[in-house]
Amino acid sequence: MSGLNPRDVRTADDARRVVEARNLSHVKIGFLDLDGVMVGKYMHRDKFFAALDGGFAFCDVVLGWDSKDELYDNTRYTGWHTGYPDAQLRVLPESCREVPFEGDMLLFMAEFTERAEAICPRGLLRRVLGRAAEMGFSVHGSLEYEFFMFQETPESVREKGFRNLRPLTPDMMGYSMLRSSVHAELYHELLELSQRMDFPIEGLHTETGPGVLEAAIGVDEALAAGDKAALFKTFTKVWAQRRGLMATFMAKWSPDYPGQSGHIHLSMNHLESGESAFYDADAEHSMSAIQRHFVAGQQRLMPEFLAMFAPTINSYTRLIPGFWAPTDATWGVENRTTALRVIPGSAKSQRVEYRLGSADANPYLALAAAIGAGLHGIEQKLEPDTAVTGNAYELDHPEHQALPRTLWEAAQRLKASTPARGLFGDDFVEHFAATREWEEREFRRHITDWELDRYFEII
Repeated sequence: MSGLNPRDVRTADDARRVVEARNLSHVKIGFLDLDGVMVGKYMHRDKFFAALDGGFAFCDVVLGWDSKDELYDNTRYTGWHTGYPDAQLRVLPESCREVPFEGDMLLFMAEFTERAEAICPRGLLRRVLGRAAEMGFSVHGSLEYEFFMFQETPESVREKGFRNLRPLTPDMMGYSMLRSSVHAELYHELLELSQRMDFPIEGLHTETGPGVLEAAIGVDEALAAGDKAALFKTFTKVWAQRRGLMATFMAKWSPDYPGQSGHIHLSMNHLESGESAFYDADAEHSMSAIQRHFVAGQQRLMPEFLAMFAPTINSYTRLIPGFWAPTDATWGVENRTTALRVIPGSAKSQRVEYRLGSADANPYLALAAAIGAGLHGIEQKLEPDTAVTGNAYELDHPEHQALPRTLWEAAQRLKASTPARGLFGDDFVEHFAATREWEEREFRRHITDWELDRYFEII
């Protein structure tokens, strides 16, 4: 076998060489839909080699259905009225990874081109980063996720009606050395998987809740950080199910425990000098004017962009006081009760943590929104509101900091947002807002257990 490491692949020729060296008849191709679900297929090597130069086609229904494969009836880009034609995608040679539990199998990621590029999640992040580059900045980021592990299978959770599920471990044991040592083999397997597939985990520990873990993915250039987050979520679930377990990244699976976050850490450098754009040794909290403007933009646009961080009905059950999730567009310095946490440090470590996001968000869309809002703040030279000190949950906040309380309201705020249309384009805003409206309508069609228990007999 050739000595070419999959992570050293950069060009189409490199991709051909590594596939030929492994004598693969097929490779895996994957990409994210709007809900952050990785879809794709096995592709024959001959077709893959052709796709490296000319791209390939995939039915655009993957941009026109929800996470349960139900077709949207309210979108213009695709639907029955278009006949669901093929959309074009490009292969990303530099995304090459081995799939450890499939022998010599390789995975390549892709993104949409041509007309579909306007609503492609990865394409959206790439365009926002292009805007940053035009302004003279490079952006680095990392995501950290909380996720619950269960001693269940896809079959058992359905047989149980998603009730009385058995977590991997009992009780509230945050940062437990006991739990991580007893289950050391599981931790080591996940850490090894993260290294081999290049979404390296720099921190892994239990969180507060039965069977809940938190993983912090290593920092990288922001587009690569999005790739790593997408792969982490997908293959953590794959790994767990291959072990007879399940991992969930839904925002809140139980009213009894805190929700699951998807925090985003961001820093920026000047492209010309490579120096931190956020760090100023002489400023209060080492916050440069650029970081102040960046945070101000994030704060100002948080209510308008919330649907991109909290994209499901379930997301809004997490955004309640007292459960470690922000409830208003606040910021503070080293304050974990606020939506934005400025982390002072050295030129290398000065950053901002966007704490609002939940684990169910599409990482490309969440990164695009967090970065795009910050860039808007820099362009407009916005200043943040007064930083919160103390417990943000116990304070009264200005009305303009209030966040939408439902997915429907969040979709309306996004659709009406002039900055969103300027940053992301009309096509994306219209399409994504429509998909969130659909999600809300689908929810309204169903009768919940709460309603039955409350009204069935007594009303």
